[in-house]
Formats: sequence, structure tokens, C-alpha cells
Amino acid sequence: MKTKLTHFAIHIDEIERAKSFYNEIFGWGFSSYGQSDFFQIKADNTEEGELIGAMQSRKYSSVHERVIGLECSFNVDDIDKTIEKIKISNGQILMPKTVIPYVGWIAKFLDTEGNLICIIQYDNSVR
Repeated sequence: MKTKLTHFAIHIDEIERAKSFYNEIFGWGFSSYGQSDFFQIKADNTEEGELIGAMQSRKYSSVHERVIGLECSFNVDDIDKTIEKIKISNGQILMPKTVIPYVGWIAKFLDTEGNLICIIQYDNSVR
């Protein structure tokens, strides 16, 4: 499998302001996902809209500094092997392998340049 970008997250300060902005600019829709300050982003404003990302409070960031930009997730075949490669290559694991129920496994790390990156192994059977 080729690694490709499969998800992104936008860290925000005011959820309603951000939802209004992105709906106006891109026509994105949003659906609640758990906490009141965490929303899934849909490619359009329909009920069937494809899930493309997340909009979440900055408190969910894995780094103490304010994240400016998008937190991106890359699909991998084997998250455990990828975590080992990150460690060997001098990356810093910030969030160990963690389950996202009905989605799969996620881990977050800093690359050698200090960029926050996520890897995800999709497996909708995890609980």
C-alpha cells in the first residue's frame, strides 16, 4: 500500500466561529463526534457527506505550542512497525498507539524538523 494523506485536523479556539467560516468558504458540513468541542468535517453540507477531517479544540493537541496549520494523518499498513521506524529515525512519539473506536489505531509524533504528524491504521472492528 502506498502511504497517502487520509485525514486532517484543524485546531480551533471557537467552534461556532470556525464552523461558520469553513461552511461559508468551502461548503463543509459538520457532525458532532463525542465532546462538544470536537466535530467531524464533511466534504459537503449533506447528511451523506464524506468525512474528510476533524475540527477540534486546541486542548486536544499533543504539543504544548499552539498548532498553526493542519494536523495531518497518514494511512499505514502496520502502525507498530511504523512507530518503530519513527523511533529508529529519531522521531519523537507524542501519543502512543491509541484506539479510535470503530475507526482504527492512531499515533502522533514529531518528525526530525518538529512537525506534528499522525499515522493511522484503519480497522473498523476495534472497540
